[in-house]
Amino acid sequence: MAKYASVEDYMAALPEDRRAVMEQLRSTIRAAAPDATEAIAYNMPAFRLDGRFLVSYEAFTHHYSIFPWSDAVVAELGGELEPYAVGKGTIRFPADGPIPLDLVARVVEIRNREVAAELHPGR
Repeated sequence: MAKYASVEDYMAALPEDRRAVMEQLRSTIRAAAPDATEAIAYNMPAFRLDGRFLVSYEAFTHHYSIFPWSDAVVAELGGELEPYAVGKGTIRFPADGPIPLDLVARVVEIRNREVAAELHPGR
C-alpha cells in the first residue's frame, strides 16, 4: 500500500469515479468546518482543528467511510446514523448509492463544536 504525503497525493491515486465522490466529501467537510486544516492521518485524508483530530474519510472498494470517533455524534444524530453505522466511530456509505452529504455536514458540525469545546472549555 502506498504511503501518502498529502491529500492531493491520495486523491491523485484514486480511480476517477472514486475521486469525484471523495472530492464531494472533501468539499462538504471543508464547508462544514472552514477553520479546519487538511492532513493525512492513518494514511487517509483527514481534517484537524487547531491540531486536534476532527474527522477522516476513506474510499474502499464497496463503500466510503468517515471516521468521527465521537459518542456525541451518535448521541445527537441517533437513528439517522443507523443505516450507516458499522462500528464504534465508523460511518459507512455504500459505493453504489448517493452519499447523504447533508448528514456528513451535520456530523462534521457536531465534531467541530465538540473539538472547539475541548480546546476552549467554557465558551
